[in-house]
Amino acid sequence: MTTAAPAPPQARPAATILLVEDEPTFARAVRLALEREGYRVLWAPDGPTALQTFRREHADLILLDLMLPGIDGFEICRAVRQRSHVPILITTARSAESDCVLGLDLGADDYLVKPFGLRELVARTRALLRRATIHEREPESDAPLEFGPLRIHPRERRAYVRDVPLRLRRREFDLLLFFMRHPNQVFSRDQLLEKVWGYDFEGEPRTVDVHIRMLREKIERDPANPELLLTIRNVGYTLQA
Repeated sequence: MTTAAPAPPQARPAATILLVEDEPTFARAVRLALEREGYRVLWAPDGPTALQTFRREHADLILLDLMLPGIDGFEICRAVRQRSHVPILITTARSAESDCVLGLDLGADDYLVKPFGLRELVARTRALLRRATIHEREPESDAPLEFGPLRIHPRERRAYVRDVPLRLRRREFDLLLFFMRHPNQVFSRDQLLEKVWGYDFEGEPRTVDVHIRMLREKIERDPANPELLLTIRNVGYTLQA
């Protein structure tokens, strides 16, 4: 009797990206760039279509413009976060930091200000998807960490300062966890982009600065005069106690 050869392992399906963008020419360029990388891309040209598509289709990542007809990107971000932890990358022509911070506050993972290169967009997309996969595989036995007035529980994703619970965005938590695993060490912006965001290229340093500022507002007594998360001029940031 001839033994049947084992079936070859099935290839992992390509990640699905929901592209929410109202400018057709730009959307087409982004879609082609992502499809060349092997991703499946769903395009929604307005807010209502984006929410309908999100509820109907599985998406591994959302590329979300803020200025949309029907329902703006802020409302979409809020609605998505009520149901899912899918990574959200904001793409916007609104360069005001307050707009980007509001998007992060509503649950977005990162942002890109237009105009930007398609290579950078693809790199950030790849990094966010990779980080999401890492989080899914993280061991559940991570022991709690304490440093100075800070305490963090990696498995439950809970953090405290002076025994007061912190309400941290996902990336804020990741950043604080990284610093608490490497206390008293100084890291440059590029190193933090690589270690926390997973960007293996020279990314946008404002992303790091914005998140450092937001984290300080939650862990410092006086964010304008930090005592824990310090800036080392011309070098980077460090967590000290």
